[in-house]
Amino acid sequence: MRSILDLLFPKKCIGCSKIGNYFCLSCIANIKQTELVCPFCERLSLGGMTHPICRRKYGLDGLWSLGIYEKPLKNAIQKLKYKWIEDLAKVLADITIEYWAKKGTFLLDKIKKDQGKNWILVPVPLHKKRQNWRGFNQAEQLACNLGQKLDLQMENALIRVKNTKPQVSLDAYSRKQNIKGAFILNSKCQIQNSNVILVDDVWTTGSTLKECGYILKRGGVKSVWVLTIAR
Repeated sequence: MRSILDLLFPKKCIGCSKIGNYFCLSCIANIKQTELVCPFCERLSLGGMTHPICRRKYGLDGLWSLGIYEKPLKNAIQKLKYKWIEDLAKVLADITIEYWAKKGTFLLDKIKKDQGKNWILVPVPLHKKRQNWRGFNQAEQLACNLGQKLDLQMENALIRVKNTKPQVSLDAYSRKQNIKGAFILNSKCQIQNSNVILVDDVWTTGSTLKECGYILKRGGVKSVWVLTIAR
């Protein structure tokens, strides 16, 4: 079935429209990287770790993003979110893992050191209404594919109980107010004393991810690192 669909609707590179794959090798090589920053102050940070002076009891412990939110990553994320091309989640997860394998990351080193024990992937959830409309959660798709590659468990440890306004239309202060009280812990998931990789597509101001990290830390999680495709 898939091969027939590919013949009728061949995949095109997100960046250059070359037929064959969603990302050709040339466009993968052209993904613009950016220096990693502390998720609290957003100043340069070794490995994306939160600076010692920026650490908070219920704050994030680090941030890692694949690249800058511009073409071709911007195109890929928009298609993943609004065009419902679920296959893109696997492609983006593959590119992330390939980057880690070639260049290594502080976060990957931490996971390897612990042999993956007590590390789980948690996607940022959508509200039920939005997920029913879209048909899937792009963050969950990314987390699921990353989990398969890294041999880590994915847990839907957060539930979105508030159907918030789209963050993209709000300023930084309004985003913080908009997202307050939007998430609760999923009582079916046992996450105490675990290390969490919180997965989403884009880091903008970080308001949503910081709120998720706060809820997870309050729930007994030891550390929360954020992983996004773009920043």
